[in-house]
Amino acid sequence: MGGSQSVEIPGGGTEGYHVLKVQENSPGSRAGLEPYFDFIIAAGNTRLNEMNDDLKDILKSHLDKQLKLLVYNSKHQNVRCVEIVPSNNWNGQGLLGVSIRFASFESANENVWHILDVAPNSPASVAGLQSYSDYIIGADSFLQDTDDIFNLIQTYESKPLKLFVYNSETDCCREVTIVPNSHWGGSGLLGCDIGYGYLHRIPKPKSNQYPLTDQNKQPSTAKHFETPGC
Repeated sequence: MGGSQSVEIPGGGTEGYHVLKVQENSPGSRAGLEPYFDFIIAAGNTRLNEMNDDLKDILKSHLDKQLKLLVYNSKHQNVRCVEIVPSNNWNGQGLLGVSIRFASFESANENVWHILDVAPNSPASVAGLQSYSDYIIGADSFLQDTDDIFNLIQTYESKPLKLFVYNSETDCCREVTIVPNSHWGGSGLLGCDIGYGYLHRIPKPKSNQYPLTDQNKQPSTAKHFETPGC
């Protein structure tokens, strides 16, 4: 995958609301929002390129009514339209049931750590990490720099550490609990090699599961625009 988005963003800019977690059976789950890879960039005809109350106000005004979201996916590097019904009657938290933060998606696919060789009987092996097909994409704390994952691993030595892992063979994300340990009988706290950088980014899927929006349409810098492809 490249270092930045390769599709023009309607309304311009490289900001949106990063979907970090999607609760089961929530409106967000039913709409197919994908944690870590999805960024909500527009709601209705409002481009969400500033951190303010626009999204919250729009969700409240569409309570139990269909709302169209424009979503950028950093894995597929495209934009799709998502129809969702905000609700507070689904036995969970929030109108969408998702955890989000305002962020730039310009370099979203760079902050991944590739699992390489995994030693037998190591903490990585016990936790079920898969050589070459697993990628660490997040944790409970925010990871954005090269050394963040290694600092986190050292902090959690002999303590359970929850990681969010993407597997390129199954095209699925999962939670992995691992206990870093320097006394497991081999080298390193995890017992696996980890790659970072251009050669270790998540490979772009062979086929896009989401339809692209019309890239020939010139994006507008206006806050309100006609949502394409919806």
